Amino acid sequence: MEMEAKVEVMESMLVVPSEETPRLGLWLSNFDVTASMTYTSLVYYYPAPTTGGEGFFSPERLRAALAKALVLFYPLAGRLGMDEGGRLQIDCHGEGALFLVAAADCAGEDIFKNYMPSPNIKRMFIPAADPPGIMSMFQVRAPVFIFLEICLAWMENQGACVRIGLQVTFLKCGGVVLGTGIHHVLMDGTGAFHFIQTWSGLARGQPCPCPPSHDRTLLRGRSPPRADLDHRAYSLAYLNGLPRPWATLVCSVSPKLLAHLKSRCKPGVSNYGAVTAHLWRCVCVARELAPGSDTHLRVTVNVRHRLCPPVPRHFSGNAIVRELVTVKVADVLAQPLGYVADTVRKAVEGVDDVWVRSVIDYLGLESDKGTLHQPWLLQAESDLLVTSWLGLPVYDADFGWGTPQLVAPVQMFGTGGAYVSPRAAREDGILVFFALEPKYVECFEDVFYNHTKFHAHPGPI
Repeated sequence: MEMEAKVEVMESMLVVPSEETPRLGLWLSNFDVTASMTYTSLVYYYPAPTTGGEGFFSPERLRAALAKALVLFYPLAGRLGMDEGGRLQIDCHGEGALFLVAAADCAGEDIFKNYMPSPNIKRMFIPAADPPGIMSMFQVRAPVFIFLEICLAWMENQGACVRIGLQVTFLKCGGVVLGTGIHHVLMDGTGAFHFIQTWSGLARGQPCPCPPSHDRTLLRGRSPPRADLDHRAYSLAYLNGLPRPWATLVCSVSPKLLAHLKSRCKPGVSNYGAVTAHLWRCVCVARELAPGSDTHLRVTVNVRHRLCPPVPRHFSGNAIVRELVTVKVADVLAQPLGYVADTVRKAVEGVDDVWVRSVIDYLGLESDKGTLHQPWLLQAESDLLVTSWLGLPVYDADFGWGTPQLVAPVQMFGTGGAYVSPRAAREDGILVFFALEPKYVECFEDVFYNHTKFHAHPGPI
């Protein structure tokens, strides 16, 4: 049964940069303007300290550090607007980020012992976007559902809404949940984790060693634009599924299971490659896909280091592309696991400067036509979309009281979508957050953990 808890907002305010920041309209790339017009929302769970809990997650300390972080990440304190030509941009005028302090009548174990992303988790721990003017309504305590309902009514007012919402929720056990909601147009996951890394470091009194770069012009399209290559991952021809209900799964890949999967692949296979290949195979079995049919895997690729010249490592905007890997179901099931993992690897390695320049132009051309859609909304039942957080500083979020025990998405966006994430301790393995049609869950879990129903070659390629 989904956890229900009362959450009460104690404080809400806009935190502005602690110093003067550039006042400008920040140009957005095609990656930015075609990103999902939604907020990427995560929870960070910090258990109660075993000793010395005084001052634990001091809101004053967090606000002061946030104000400093917004000097470096000044676009987060801005609002979405339009330039003279009607193109989306960020109006950087230092208007601030939404910061809430709340209290919940539940313990951390109630939610995070067997954590499951859900809309209710989002309602409890993620503040909704809120334009200036509503803030005055919350100078006194109010039930969180009233706060969220009013804020949600303003969501259509995209320009006026804040672009980042942060909520610190104190639990009755003494633990804390930090909820973060950052608008996807502003940055991708790499940029978002860098922001949290910077904010938490400033809260510990440490300066930012790697300031972010906000210059999107490095990703400007060519003139005239030319989409030289095939970009099927974005094509409507491969986004023809129907809306379907889904169940959310949290699958644990133990070190033992991970070692077993990698042993069935070529030496040097990545954790991502082995886990994604296994996930893809399990989905094909659970859905009972016809062996002669095609199955499509959408992978996300960080292109910062794939361009010539490369985009700065700490570039704060969107620099993620999708590529489509197509394989016959029979090959996913009957070929060695290493074959599937190697197919994924080759697709990722094929994303180079030429490919990225082509997709930048493609996104600009298709955006003008209004033909782009989010893949998780229209994926066919044969398809899968896997986003990897492996290698990102997901748990580098120590505000002075230790690192989080869990970092996780608050909800999934549609069936066939997955996040592959590290755990707090590397020796604990990997987590896969996955959305799947309910009727396939039992079979999927059996195959995922027990490796039943496979008729595959036992060893590597």
